Amino acid sequence: MSDISDLFSSFMSVFAGLVEHIADAVEPLFHGSATAAAIVLFTACVRLLVHPLSRASARGQKARAKLSPQIAELREKHAKNPERLQKAVLELHAKEKVSPLSGCLPSLFQLPAFFLLYHLFSSSSIGGEANGLLGHTLVDAPLGGRWADALGDGGIFGPSGLVYLVLFAVVAAVATFNFRRTKRQMAATRQPSSGEQQVPGMGAMMKVMPLMSFMTLFTVAVVPLAAALYVVTSTTWSAVERAFLYRDVPAGAAALATAV
Repeated sequence: MSDISDLFSSFMSVFAGLVEHIADAVEPLFHGSATAAAIVLFTACVRLLVHPLSRASARGQKARAKLSPQIAELREKHAKNPERLQKAVLELHAKEKVSPLSGCLPSLFQLPAFFLLYHLFSSSSIGGEANGLLGHTLVDAPLGGRWADALGDGGIFGPSGLVYLVLFAVVAAVATFNFRRTKRQMAATRQPSSGEQQVPGMGAMMKVMPLMSFMTLFTVAVVPLAAALYVVTSTTWSAVERAFLYRDVPAGAAALATAV
């Protein structure tokens, strides 16, 4: 266990050094907010690395869209047997080599980067030394601070509070864009007739899905500011990327991939 802890500590030291090197490179342009800019650039690099998975996910959505007529037939055939319907749909996916979970891969591969930033800006020491990154700021807001800290230091309209208001405004705008887009896509999706049966659980998921983007507001409020910057940058990237990648995907299929 000690060896694992030492290995993780060494890895975090290397990661902290990487963030500092990027910050040093952009310092002439961003001055006191160079570390915040480095986090945004780091996020962009992560998203570029994940982009091939996002493209593969879009191709998977198009493939699933082509299966819609066959799935409709299965719904009619197994209307009174939900378990058999679910099994038949999974068998169809397997036969056509289409994964129903491919849309989750881009998000899963981003989690390590998010948790690295979260840990880096939540730890008072890195590699046995004081974590100097905690003193870096975005304007006047400490990158290691949270919204609750900003509220206690000047309130909502204080220097730190204003930084969070800008982040909340960006997240709300992106979430509203995703919400409206998802609602339009879902409205265009053909609903099963009274004699057909939806895939079990699909109806509930479709109701919740348009609201999922707004959960990002809660995340931004409770994580360190550095991790919040990652979330805001990644969420905005996702909205633009998905609008482009799914522009020619039938509405019903695209709706399943719009949650951020």
